[in-house]
Amino acid sequence: MLSGKRGTTYIMMIAVIFLTFLTFSDTFGTRTASGEGAGNTVYIIPIEREVERGLEAFLSRTTTEALEAGADHIIFEIDTPGGRVDSAGQIGGLIQSLEIPTTAYIVNEALSAGSYIALFSDTIFFNPHATMGASGVINSDGTAADEKAQSAWLEQMRSAAESTGRDPLYAAAMADSSIDLPEYDAPEGKFLTIGPSDALEIGYADGIVNDRVELIAELGLSEASIVETESTIAEEVARFLTNPVVIPILLSVASLGLIVELYSPGFGVPGIMGLVSLLLFFYGHIVAGLAGMEAIVLLLLGIILIVAELFVPGGILGFLGIGAIIGSLFLSGYDIGHMSMSIGIAFLVTLVAAIILFRRIGMDKGIFRHIILKDSTKTELGYVSSVNRLELLGLEGETVTPLRPSGIGLFENERIDIVSEGSFIEKNSIIKVVKVEGARVVVREIKK
Repeated sequence: MLSGKRGTTYIMMIAVIFLTFLTFSDTFGTRTASGEGAGNTVYIIPIEREVERGLEAFLSRTTTEALEAGADHIIFEIDTPGGRVDSAGQIGGLIQSLEIPTTAYIVNEALSAGSYIALFSDTIFFNPHATMGASGVINSDGTAADEKAQSAWLEQMRSAAESTGRDPLYAAAMADSSIDLPEYDAPEGKFLTIGPSDALEIGYADGIVNDRVELIAELGLSEASIVETESTIAEEVARFLTNPVVIPILLSVASLGLIVELYSPGFGVPGIMGLVSLLLFFYGHIVAGLAGMEAIVLLLLGIILIVAELFVPGGILGFLGIGAIIGSLFLSGYDIGHMSMSIGIAFLVTLVAAIILFRRIGMDKGIFRHIILKDSTKTELGYVSSVNRLELLGLEGETVTPLRPSGIGLFENERIDIVSEGSFIEKNSIIKVVKVEGARVVVREIKK
C-alpha cells in the first residue's frame, strides 16, 4: 500500500512540474513575441536641411556616439532638398562604413544629394507623401555642371545603388535626364523622381509607414531603447556659418569693416564688426572640422605682420601679412573654387568701399593720420623758406666788397649779402636796393 501511494505521489509531482514548465514556456514565448527588440538600442539621427560640411560633422559625431554606446540599429530620418556633392560623398562613405544595420526613413523628401545618401542604407522606408530623386548636378549659380562633373556624379549614383543591391538604372535616371523612363513619369529630358508606390515597385523602398512608431514596429524593434540625437548649438551655428551663401557675406563684412575702420578715429563699430565676422568664419569652420591649427597660426601670423607694417616702412610685411591671411582662408575652405569666388567678392566690395571713402574723406582721418605726413610749410600758415627783407627796398648803403656781381653791402650798420643788376660795382660805392626777392637783394650803383 505504501509503495503504491508513493508511486502515485511521485507521478503527481512529475505532472505538476511538467505543467509548470509548460506554463513558463508558454509565458516566455508570449513575452518574446510581444517584446520584439527588447534589450536592443536604436539611434535615430536626423538628416535635415541642406547637405554640407556642417551636416557631415554632425553625422560623424552622432554615428561615433552610437557605435561607442553599442547601438544595434541606426535610423536616419531624411528630409533634405540636397546640397553639396562633395559632402554627400563623405556622408555616403560614412554610412557605408557602419557595421550595424541602418535604415533611411524618408520623412518628406530626399532629393539630389539626399537621394544619394539614402541609397547607402540597408533598408529604405517612405512616408506616404515622401519623394526621392531629381539628382542632377548644378552649379552654385543654378546652371548645369560641366560634363565631367555630371559623369562623375552619375557613376557615384550607380555605385551607391549597387552597394546595397538595388537596380542602378533608376539611380542613374535620377541624375541623367537622357534616360527614358516614361512609365515613371520620367521621359527623356526629365530627371526621375519617385514616390512610395513606385519605390516599392522598383525595389527602392522596403515599406511605407506613417510615422516613426510604425517604422520601428516594421523593423521588429518595438521594445528597443530609442535614443534621439540632436545637433548642439555649436553645430547649428557651424552649419549656418559654413553655408556656401553665408561665407562670402562673412568675408565681405570682415573686409568692409576693417577698411572702414582705417578711415575712422579710434577703434569702433566697423572694426569690431570686421573682427567678429572673421572670427565667426573661422569658428564655424573649426567646429565643422574644416579649419585646423595650421590655418589659425597662419591667420595670427598675418595679423601680426600687418600690425608690424604700421611701424616698419617698406610695404613688404603688409603684403606678406595679407598673403598669410588669404592662405589661412584657403586652408579653412573645403572647396578651392568656392573660396576663390568668396574672396573675390569680398575684394570687390572692399575696393569699391575704399574708393568711395577716399573720395569723400581722403587721408585726413583714421589710422592714415598717424602714418601719412600731412603737415605742409605753407606761407599762409606762417612757414617761409627764408626771411623776406622787403623793408630794405629803396634803402641806400655802401658796398663793403666789390660786386662781381654779388658781394656784401652795408645798410644802416648791417652787413647784407647783395647782388648787382649785372654790372660790376667797385668797393665803397654808393648803392640803392631796387628789388627784394626772398633772400635775394638786388642793388644799383648811385653815381654822384
